[in-house]
Amino acid sequence: MNTVHKKMKVAILGSGNIGTDLLVKTLRSPFLDCTLFAGRNLASAGMTKAISLGVKISDLGVDAIVRDPECCDLVFDATSAVAHKQHWPLLEKMNKVVIDMTPSRVGEMCIPALNLEECLGYQNINMVTCGGQASIPMAYFIGQTHPEVEYIEVVSSIASRSAGPATRINIDEYVGTTENAIKFFAKAKRAKAILILNPAQPSVDMQTTIFAKVTNPNLEELRPLIEKMVDTIQHYVPGYQLLVPPVFENNRIVVTVKVQGLGDYLPHYAGNLDIINCAAVAAAEAYAKAHTSVGKEGAA
Repeated sequence: MNTVHKKMKVAILGSGNIGTDLLVKTLRSPFLDCTLFAGRNLASAGMTKAISLGVKISDLGVDAIVRDPECCDLVFDATSAVAHKQHWPLLEKMNKVVIDMTPSRVGEMCIPALNLEECLGYQNINMVTCGGQASIPMAYFIGQTHPEVEYIEVVSSIASRSAGPATRINIDEYVGTTENAIKFFAKAKRAKAILILNPAQPSVDMQTTIFAKVTNPNLEELRPLIEKMVDTIQHYVPGYQLLVPPVFENNRIVVTVKVQGLGDYLPHYAGNLDIINCAAVAAAEAYAKAHTSVGKEGAA
């Protein structure tokens, strides 16, 4: 006898670049079913894309979920840090699992390659920032191989055209959240995050460089760990590449990575948006595998 296996119903809040790219990614997922795409402007490019894909839309934002709590089990919040702080009490009351795409620092910070399983026990999962997703796995192993990390600086350069209105509004939160996450995961005493919006044409791919001031550098132990981590990340972010393996210069360890997007909704150069969306989908799929019949069948 055939058994019908249900996917996890998800809603996306925010019809901008991140939300729309998320929509395309969730639609091809074997574990997720996007049942609502909600924003504020029915005439936006994201809404037009959702209509073309046959997805239910709403211009009521989070109120669309409040009015129909059964429409979804999990919510991607792709709005802004300020908006998420307003959305969370409403979604928490409805017992929704929330994957926060904003740098609000409300939920548990999640870097799938490092702490995904732990985060599945939380109701609010925060995807930190694009720069955080790119740099923290590298910084983590610098911290693991060096007992005293005095200072870590992360510099991310992204194409200006890939930074939408919400990204620009969230710059201060981006810096604070990225720095907080670096100190937490890498056990660094101090951290600094810099985001460069590069207006060059043609648009540049995302590049992130990690600078770490340490005592007694141990590159022999660090390099194979970094290479293994890059392979792990590539399982959910195919465009993640190691450009400069760990080197020691000017009394600091330097590592550089590049991220190219999958080109689902956004151009390939928008790796900054792709990496955080791929990380969010990986988290949502892991949650779905653990809580739906599709996931249980796959694990059987």
